[in-house]
Amino acid sequence: MRYRNIVEAVFTSRPNRFIAEVVVDGKQESVHVKNTGRCREILVKGTKVYLEKSGNLKRKTNYSLISAYKGQILINIDSQAPNQVVFEAMKENRIRGFEDLSLLIKERTFGNSRFDIYYERSNGLKGYIEVKGVTLEIDGLAMFPDAPTERGTKHVEEMINAVMEGYEGTIFFLIQMPEVKNFKPNTVMDPKFSQSIRKAYESGVKILVYNAYVTKDEIILGKEGFYHHDG
Repeated sequence: MRYRNIVEAVFTSRPNRFIAEVVVDGKQESVHVKNTGRCREILVKGTKVYLEKSGNLKRKTNYSLISAYKGQILINIDSQAPNQVVFEAMKENRIRGFEDLSLLIKERTFGNSRFDIYYERSNGLKGYIEVKGVTLEIDGLAMFPDAPTERGTKHVEEMINAVMEGYEGTIFFLIQMPEVKNFKPNTVMDPKFSQSIRKAYESGVKILVYNAYVTKDEIILGKEGFYHHDG
Protein backbone atom coordinates (compact mmCIF):
# COMPACT_ATOMS: atom_id res chain seq x y z
CA MET A 1 0.00 0.00 0.00
CA ARG A 2 1.45 3.31 -1.09
CA TYR A 3 0.81 6.90 -0.04
CA ARG A 4 1.14 10.05 -2.10
CA ASN A 5 2.32 13.55 -1.30
CA ILE A 6 4.23 12.66 1.87
CA VAL A 7 5.57 15.50 4.00
CA GLU A 8 7.91 15.33 7.01
CA ALA A 9 6.86 17.09 10.23
CA VAL A 10 7.52 17.23 13.97
CA PHE A 11 4.80 16.20 16.43
CA THR A 12 4.03 18.63 19.25
CA SER A 13 0.71 17.63 20.85
CA ARG A 14 -2.57 15.75 20.47
CA PRO A 15 -5.52 17.77 21.80
CA ASN A 16 -8.00 14.96 21.05
CA ARG A 17 -8.28 11.52 19.41
CA PHE A 18 -8.74 12.93 15.93
CA ILE A 19 -6.37 15.90 15.79
CA ALA A 20 -2.64 16.39 16.31
CA GLU A 21 -0.57 19.54 16.32
CA VAL A 22 2.62 19.37 14.27
CA VAL A 23 5.23 21.70 12.83
CA VAL A 24 5.57 21.60 9.03
CA ASP A 25 8.25 23.74 7.42
CA GLY A 26 8.43 25.87 10.55
CA LYS A 27 4.66 26.41 10.68
CA GLN A 28 2.23 25.03 13.28
CA GLU A 29 -0.46 22.89 11.66
CA SER A 30 -3.48 20.91 12.86
CA VAL A 31 -3.63 17.50 11.17
CA HIS A 32 -5.98 14.52 11.16
CA VAL A 33 -4.82 11.44 13.08
CA LYS A 34 -5.83 8.23 11.26
CA ASN A 35 -5.88 6.25 14.49
CA THR A 36 -8.21 6.78 17.47
CA GLY A 37 -6.04 4.60 19.72
CA ARG A 38 -3.87 6.24 22.35
CA CYS A 39 -0.45 5.82 20.68
CA ARG A 40 1.10 7.45 23.75
CA GLU A 41 4.38 5.59 23.37
CA ILE A 42 4.69 6.81 19.77
CA LEU A 43 3.27 10.33 19.63
CA VAL A 44 5.74 12.07 21.91
CA LYS A 45 6.59 15.75 21.63
CA GLY A 46 9.51 16.25 19.27
CA THR A 47 8.98 12.98 17.38
CA LYS A 48 9.53 12.99 13.62
CA VAL A 49 6.34 12.05 11.79
CA TYR A 50 5.15 11.74 8.21
CA LEU A 51 1.98 13.28 6.85
CA GLU A 52 -0.03 12.66 3.70
CA LYS A 53 -1.21 15.87 2.10
CA SER A 54 -4.87 15.82 1.11
CA GLY A 55 -6.14 17.03 -2.23
CA ASN A 56 -9.64 17.51 -0.83
CA LEU A 57 -10.26 21.24 -0.48
CA LYS A 58 -13.40 20.61 1.60
CA ARG A 59 -11.48 18.94 4.43
CA LYS A 60 -10.93 20.82 7.67
CA THR A 61 -7.29 19.69 7.78
CA ASN A 62 -4.75 19.67 4.97
CA TYR A 63 -2.84 16.61 6.20
CA SER A 64 -3.29 13.17 7.75
CA LEU A 65 -0.70 11.78 10.16
CA ILE A 66 0.42 8.44 8.71
CA SER A 67 3.51 7.29 10.60
CA ALA A 68 5.95 8.22 13.35
CA TYR A 69 9.35 7.19 14.62
CA LYS A 70 9.82 5.41 17.91
CA GLY A 71 13.56 5.48 18.35
CA GLN A 72 14.96 4.20 15.05
CA ILE A 73 11.83 2.29 14.04
CA LEU A 74 9.20 3.86 11.78
CA ILE A 75 5.70 2.79 12.83
CA ASN A 76 2.69 3.15 10.56
CA ILE A 77 -0.30 4.25 12.67
CA ASP A 78 -2.91 4.44 9.91
CA SER A 79 -5.76 2.27 11.22
CA GLN A 80 -7.20 1.93 7.70
CA ALA A 81 -3.99 0.49 6.25
CA PRO A 82 -3.92 -3.07 7.73
CA ASN A 83 -7.06 -4.23 5.89
CA GLN A 84 -5.65 -3.11 2.55
CA VAL A 85 -2.18 -4.53 3.26
CA VAL A 86 -3.57 -7.96 4.11
CA PHE A 87 -6.00 -7.92 1.18
CA GLU A 88 -3.22 -7.06 -1.28
CA ALA A 89 -0.98 -9.79 0.17
CA MET A 90 -3.74 -12.37 -0.16
CA LYS A 91 -4.29 -11.43 -3.79
CA GLU A 92 -0.58 -12.01 -4.35
CA ASN A 93 -0.64 -15.39 -2.52
CA ARG A 94 1.84 -14.14 0.07
CA ILE A 95 0.06 -15.48 3.17
CA ARG A 96 0.65 -19.07 4.15
CA GLY A 97 -2.46 -21.23 4.02
CA PHE A 98 -4.44 -19.01 1.64
CA GLU A 99 -2.99 -19.95 -1.74
CA ASP A 100 -6.03 -21.79 -3.14
CA LEU A 101 -8.74 -19.13 -3.13
CA SER A 102 -11.38 -18.92 -5.83
CA LEU A 103 -13.04 -15.79 -4.41
CA LEU A 104 -11.67 -12.92 -2.33
CA ILE A 105 -13.67 -9.82 -1.43
CA LYS A 106 -13.56 -7.02 1.11
CA GLU A 107 -16.13 -6.72 3.86
CA ARG A 108 -18.94 -9.22 4.31
CA THR A 109 -21.59 -9.22 7.00
CA PHE A 110 -21.99 -12.19 9.32
CA GLY A 111 -24.49 -12.02 12.16
CA ASN A 112 -24.22 -8.58 13.71
CA SER A 113 -20.68 -7.89 12.49
CA ARG A 114 -19.00 -6.90 9.27
CA PHE A 115 -15.73 -8.76 8.82
CA ASP A 116 -12.87 -7.27 6.83
CA ILE A 117 -12.35 -10.09 4.33
CA TYR A 118 -14.46 -12.95 2.97
CA TYR A 119 -13.04 -15.76 0.85
CA GLU A 120 -13.94 -19.05 -0.76
CA ARG A 121 -11.51 -21.86 -1.48
CA SER A 122 -11.39 -23.93 -4.63
CA ASN A 123 -12.63 -26.91 -2.58
CA GLY A 124 -15.76 -25.01 -1.55
CA LEU A 125 -14.78 -24.02 2.00
CA LYS A 126 -15.70 -20.47 2.97
CA GLY A 127 -14.16 -18.21 5.56
CA TYR A 128 -13.86 -14.80 7.18
CA ILE A 129 -10.86 -12.76 8.28
CA GLU A 130 -10.88 -9.90 10.78
CA VAL A 131 -7.76 -7.72 10.63
CA LYS A 132 -6.42 -5.81 13.63
CA GLY A 133 -3.61 -3.29 13.27
CA VAL A 134 -1.04 -3.33 16.08
CA THR A 135 0.98 -0.21 16.92
CA LEU A 136 1.82 -0.82 20.59
CA GLU A 137 5.29 -2.27 21.22
CA ILE A 138 7.06 -2.62 24.56
CA ASP A 139 10.51 -4.23 24.85
CA GLY A 140 10.18 -6.04 21.54
CA LEU A 141 6.70 -7.40 22.25
CA ALA A 142 3.71 -6.19 20.22
CA MET A 143 0.36 -5.98 21.99
CA PHE A 144 -3.25 -5.20 21.15
CA PRO A 145 -5.27 -3.22 22.05
CA ASP A 146 -3.71 0.00 23.31
CA ALA A 147 -7.14 1.13 24.53
CA PRO A 148 -10.24 -0.86 25.60
CA THR A 149 -12.17 -2.15 22.58
CA GLU A 150 -15.70 -3.46 22.99
CA ARG A 151 -16.00 -3.53 19.21
CA GLY A 152 -12.91 -5.72 18.94
CA THR A 153 -14.28 -8.19 21.48
CA LYS A 154 -17.58 -8.31 19.61
CA HIS A 155 -15.75 -9.17 16.39
CA VAL A 156 -13.89 -12.02 18.09
CA GLU A 157 -17.07 -13.45 19.62
CA GLU A 158 -18.81 -13.26 16.24
CA MET A 159 -15.88 -15.05 14.61
CA ILE A 160 -16.29 -17.88 17.10
CA ASN A 161 -19.94 -18.12 16.02
CA ALA A 162 -18.88 -18.27 12.37
CA VAL A 163 -16.54 -21.19 13.08
CA MET A 164 -19.29 -22.96 15.02
CA GLU A 165 -21.45 -22.68 11.89
CA GLY A 166 -18.82 -24.32 9.70
CA TYR A 167 -16.90 -21.36 8.31
CA GLU A 168 -13.17 -20.92 8.59
CA GLY A 169 -12.33 -18.00 10.85
CA THR A 170 -9.13 -16.00 11.27
CA ILE A 171 -8.13 -13.09 13.47
CA PHE A 172 -5.17 -11.45 11.75
CA PHE A 173 -2.89 -9.17 13.77
CA LEU A 174 -0.74 -6.96 11.55
CA ILE A 175 2.14 -5.42 13.50
CA GLN A 176 2.56 -2.09 11.72
CA MET A 177 6.34 -1.99 12.04
CA PRO A 178 9.35 -4.12 11.02
CA GLU A 179 11.55 -6.39 13.15
CA VAL A 180 8.98 -7.02 15.91
CA LYS A 181 7.54 -10.54 15.49
CA ASN A 182 6.20 -11.57 18.90
CA PHE A 183 2.63 -10.68 19.82
CA LYS A 184 0.27 -11.19 22.72
CA PRO A 185 -3.08 -9.70 23.75
CA ASN A 186 -2.86 -6.73 26.09
CA THR A 187 -4.55 -8.20 29.15
CA VAL A 188 -3.81 -5.22 31.38
CA MET A 189 -5.53 -2.82 29.00
CA ASP A 190 -8.51 -5.02 28.06
CA PRO A 191 -8.91 -8.35 29.91
CA LYS A 192 -12.22 -9.10 28.15
CA PHE A 193 -10.60 -8.90 24.72
CA SER A 194 -7.75 -11.14 25.87
CA GLN A 195 -10.20 -13.69 27.24
CA SER A 196 -12.17 -13.67 24.00
CA ILE A 197 -8.99 -14.25 21.95
CA ARG A 198 -8.05 -17.25 24.09
CA LYS A 199 -11.58 -18.61 23.76
CA ALA A 200 -11.43 -18.10 19.99
CA TYR A 201 -8.11 -19.94 19.72
CA GLU A 202 -9.50 -22.85 21.74
CA SER A 203 -12.65 -22.86 19.57
CA GLY A 204 -10.76 -23.31 16.31
CA VAL A 205 -10.35 -19.72 15.18
CA LYS A 206 -6.95 -19.26 13.55
CA ILE A 207 -4.73 -16.52 15.00
CA LEU A 208 -2.23 -15.11 12.51
CA VAL A 209 0.52 -12.57 13.23
CA TYR A 210 2.64 -10.77 10.63
CA ASN A 211 4.80 -7.69 10.85
CA ALA A 212 5.18 -5.09 8.11
CA TYR A 213 7.83 -3.32 6.09
CA VAL A 214 7.28 0.40 6.59
CA THR A 215 8.73 3.39 4.75
CA LYS A 216 7.55 6.97 4.72
CA ASP A 217 5.31 6.33 1.72
CA GLU A 218 4.56 2.59 1.86
CA ILE A 219 3.51 -0.30 4.08
CA ILE A 220 3.54 -3.90 2.87
CA LEU A 221 3.25 -7.31 4.50
CA GLY A 222 6.43 -8.48 6.21
CA LYS A 223 7.28 -11.76 7.92
CA GLU A 224 5.07 -14.13 9.85
CA GLY A 225 5.31 -13.69 13.61
CA PHE A 226 4.31 -15.57 16.73
CA TYR A 227 1.16 -15.45 18.83
CA HIS A 228 1.62 -15.98 22.56
CA HIS A 229 -1.12 -16.82 25.04
CA ASP A 230 -1.26 -14.55 28.03
CA GLY A 231 -0.67 -16.17 31.40
